[in-house]
Amino acid sequence: MIYLTSAILPIGLIILIGLIAGRSLPLQQQTLSQLTLYVLTPALIIDSLSRNNLSVASSFALLAGFAMTSSILYLTIRLLSNIKYFSRCSRTTLVATSLFPNNGNMGLSVVSFALGTGGLTRAVIYMLGSSIVMYCFGPAILKEQDIISGLKLILKLPLIWALLLGITLRIFSGDVPFKLDLGIQKVGAAAIPIALILLGMQIARTRFELKFSELLAASIRLLIAPSIAYGVGNFLHLTGLDLQVLVLQSAMPTAVSSLVLVSEFGGDKDFTARVIVTSTLLSFISIPIILWLLIYS
Repeated sequence: MIYLTSAILPIGLIILIGLIAGRSLPLQQQTLSQLTLYVLTPALIIDSLSRNNLSVASSFALLAGFAMTSSILYLTIRLLSNIKYFSRCSRTTLVATSLFPNNGNMGLSVVSFALGTGGLTRAVIYMLGSSIVMYCFGPAILKEQDIISGLKLILKLPLIWALLLGITLRIFSGDVPFKLDLGIQKVGAAAIPIALILLGMQIARTRFELKFSELLAASIRLLIAPSIAYGVGNFLHLTGLDLQVLVLQSAMPTAVSSLVLVSEFGGDKDFTARVIVTSTLLSFISIPIILWLLIYS
């Protein structure tokens, strides 16, 4: 239990710092978000992939597990969203809040603290698969069109190119001249704390409200998704870190980026913001339980 506490409490502390900063300082959230997306996270991806020996088989297994988990989860959400309680707008929002996990700033942080460098590299692979689904297929899922526009967006983001560069550096392993790799490593090391501070700022600026719809969306994200991932992982015969990362990344709360998608392509923005806060706060209860089950069961 001490091990689990030491993995979760540092994350909570950094988020708390972000929450305090968000309420007391005139920080520009969009600037920090762009810095994390376009600079810090790509550097973290390059550094993680270039210095780790993750096999091609593990990479493809994780991506296959993620794809199957997302597909089954989407079908589950569509079935649940047929409840008459939800309006058409709310059903669209339920898909966005339940399908897209926060496996960037939250997921990478939890995996890094809990499972170390080997887990972090696998978490990066999962995050890239999730980013493709979110930005390429997300608009199509919410609006039933614009797959091509989503694909163009993916190609404009530095995440894919960082992945390719990281893999290239790993294949042609050798000394990078002038210790440039050390510079990339230092920049990438800032990604996780800055992203967690950004999450704390988001929580500080969002009204917390606990209703049935928010609880349902949070339960899908925090409980149903990792359960599906565990079943998929066993079906694919994943073991060790591969299975742990697949389940743990699937157990993350709703992605902050889902608010961007809902704002752009349709849905209830207030509902989305409330689910982000609700699922993030409840994840501090659910994630330690899931982590304990993964490690000690």
